Amino acid sequence: MKHWKNLTAAVTLLAASALSAQAADMVLRSSDTHPDGYPTVEAVKHMGKLLEERTNGRLGIEVFHSAQLGQEKDTIEQTQFGVIDMNRVSLGPFNNIIEETQIPSLPYIFRSVEHMHKVMDGPVGEEILAAFADHDLIGLAFYDGGSRSFYNSQKPIASMADLSGMKFRVMQSDLFVDMVSALGANATPMPYGEVYSSIQTGVIDGAENNWPSFESSGHFEVAKYYTLDQHLIVPEVLVMSKKSWEKLSAEDQAIVRQAAKDSVPHMRKLWAEREAASEAKVREAGVEIITDIDKTPFIDAMKPVYEKYVTSDKLKDMVARIQATK
Repeated sequence: MKHWKNLTAAVTLLAASALSAQAADMVLRSSDTHPDGYPTVEAVKHMGKLLEERTNGRLGIEVFHSAQLGQEKDTIEQTQFGVIDMNRVSLGPFNNIIEETQIPSLPYIFRSVEHMHKVMDGPVGEEILAAFADHDLIGLAFYDGGSRSFYNSQKPIASMADLSGMKFRVMQSDLFVDMVSALGANATPMPYGEVYSSIQTGVIDGAENNWPSFESSGHFEVAKYYTLDQHLIVPEVLVMSKKSWEKLSAEDQAIVRQAAKDSVPHMRKLWAEREAASEAKVREAGVEIITDIDKTPFIDAMKPVYEKYVTSDKLKDMVARIQATK
């Protein structure tokens, strides 16, 4: 029932939008859960401007930000049905739908953000984008979601021994729980909105996230130690409904694909600026940033996690190719 209510609400909002959209012959409706002004939202808007320029106004994009069309699970289904034309989503919600998306979601699979860019901009990234086609979606481009690191209210963490017995909030994900357990800490799945008070009251010792989330949530006010271990560097993906894609000519499909690729540098620039601003605010507040970490034991501890989640020869080969990328 909830699904149909969400679908009906989205259809109503999109129908109203279609009546008012006269600037382009075809306005692609794109969903994002992030707020207006967020780097991913601005990147899709930038893509829309490129489309208008390159098609003389025949194609454009209207971005429905702030989860106006629903949360990610709902909007993925709406995009598959063709109710929504485009969608910016984290790779996480696709993990149980498209097995290839599990690999960039693995802990410590990327050595750095630069390594992630090199992999996702190359043949492995193209292979993962191509895998969406079997699920009524067209993968267009990858955006940044930042690197996730541990923060806590108790002490500096510079080694796995420091993590032992500590309680960390994680997303409600089996992979995240297994990752934290493998590092010797205790994983506590809970909604994001409960983290601040839980750290403040000692229910948990800390959590893990990227710079902008650590700052914008106010978690830095109650967790004064931030360890840049970068255990997860999960990209986000821009997809298009296959139904909408097939309405375009081959020429317009090529223009859309290129405009999506060309929006990536714009997004990365905005993301880097956002990260830098958040980091500056956190440092100014007196948070201790721990950067001198030997990641090797952390990475070695992930062996049972990889054995559990990387089961097919195809996925094992993808992991090997990512690790071999210099």
